[in-house]
Parts: sequence; structure tokens; C-alpha cells
Amino acid sequence: MIPDFDFIRPENIADALGCLAENNDHAKIIAGGTDIMPGFQQGAARFQHIKKLIDVSCIDELKIIKEQDQNIIIGAGVTFSELACHSLIKEKLPILAKAASSVGSVQIRNRATIAGNFINNAPCADSVPPLLVYNAKVKALSLKMEREFSLEQLLAKAYRTNLMADELVTQLILPIPSCEYQGDFYKLGRRRGVAISRITLALLLNIEDSVINDIRIASGAVTPIGMRFSELEFSELEQFCNGKQFNNQLFKILAQKLGEQIVEITGLRWSSAYKLPVVQQMFFQLISNIKEKFDDVDD
Repeated sequence: MIPDFDFIRPENIADALGCLAENNDHAKIIAGGTDIMPGFQQGAARFQHIKKLIDVSCIDELKIIKEQDQNIIIGAGVTFSELACHSLIKEKLPILAKAASSVGSVQIRNRATIAGNFINNAPCADSVPPLLVYNAKVKALSLKMEREFSLEQLLAKAYRTNLMADELVTQLILPIPSCEYQGDFYKLGRRRGVAISRITLALLLNIEDSVINDIRIASGAVTPIGMRFSELEFSELEQFCNGKQFNNQLFKILAQKLGEQIVEITGLRWSSAYKLPVVQQMFFQLISNIKEKFDDVDD
């Protein structure tokens, strides 16, 4: 059952920040509502304190997609349908476009927003692995200050972020990768459509003369939250790859190491016997597909 709450619809960012400052202990930002409304219906504990909803879905400042200073700026209120179809995203950030097109159903993609997806920070959030490999930064505002930080710094643990109660995420800032980078995204669900992710992987690579100059690996669903395999407590998989020859033998080694590091991060679970071989095979297929893209460029 959905509880009673006050509903506020500010006309601009300044008004939204004022509402948050006045009611931050019991207020929640809503845009698409695809996480909050089911959470209310399910009686989720993290939504039980909410007395006011601040609807930012009509604020035009949160709906921008533009190129600026070698970055792509994406407003917090941009929907997944808009991301999947936008020519700039498809050209400059194709991994994100592919992930956006895989989210839920058409109806969900038409409402769900990019910021809502990572602020909810469900382990299965499809946007997080692509955003991580693109080194996304988040801009957040409050009446007191403006902050800009990496997405990794924002994500705390499942369904928790380091966002302050009076802060509003306004945009994402993604550096445009050079044309030497190639990447891909893979999602596995229980079915083809309207599926919650069981495993997601995003890869982005820079190869020169068959040697890896830079590799970025991020997972979702199979780890507690979406995360990069870089300088984690347990994981330096990306550093291991750099300088290595880009070939099938390396792919097999990396797939094995990825499985080992996932176990180190998550521990053994009842699902490990199923998930680990699958994620290793997914990784091998994904990196093999990327190799074909580099081969096509060389031809």
C-alpha cells in the first residue's frame, strides 16, 4: 500500500534545492518514480521515512545532453529512452547507449532516469558499469555548496550512496574517449525483455600494436554494487592487463582471474557455482567481440 505523502513540483533547480533544505530529513527526490513507487508498494524500509516527494521531472535544466570541453554532459533527468536514441550518445558513448536500450521495458525506459538508476544503487543497475568505464563524474548541488566527484566516490553500498540529504544530482560529466578506444556491454537476465540483470559487464580498451595500453572493466549484479576492477582492496585486474599482448591466451587468463577476484570480493555464495562460470564465459565473449572491432579498424 502506498502511504500518504506531500507532493511538491518545483519549477527550477533553485526551488528544488530550497525544498530539500527545508525537508531533507523526510523528503525524497522523484523523477521517473520507477524505483520509489514499487518501493512504497513493497514497504521497503529505505522509503518508510519519506513524508514529501519532490518531483523534478519538469525541470528543463535536468534534461540536457550536450558536448562541452571534450566531455558529454548528461542531465540527471534524462531518460533511458532519450539516452538510447540520442545521436551524440550513440556516437561518442556507445556502451552507455547499448546499456540504456536494455533497461526494463519501453514504458520503463520512457520514465526511468539516468540519475535515479545510480542513486538508487541497486546491484543490478544497468547504467553503472558503462558509467564506471567511461570515468563518469557527478555534479551535485545544495544551497550550501556545489560538489563534483567520481561516480565511484558516490556509490557506497547496495541501495546507499554518499549523497547528502540536501543535495540534488544535476548532471553527469563523461570524458569523451579517443577514437582509439573500443568497448562493449553485456547483460544477462532471466529472459530477453523486462528482465532484472543477473550479470552485467562493461569493457573499454585502448590497444596499440596488439598491446593493451588501457583497459577498464566494470561489473554489475555479480558484485555487491557496480564496481571497477582497478584499485579495489582485492582487485588490480586492470593493472595486470596493461602492457600485455592482446590475444586469446590472455583472454583465458583474464577470465579466470576475474572469477577469482569476484570470489574474493563477494565470498562463496549458493549462486557462485552458477554465476562464476557464466561471468567468465561472458567476459571471454565480450573481449573477443571487442578484438573483432579492433581487427575491423586495422583492416
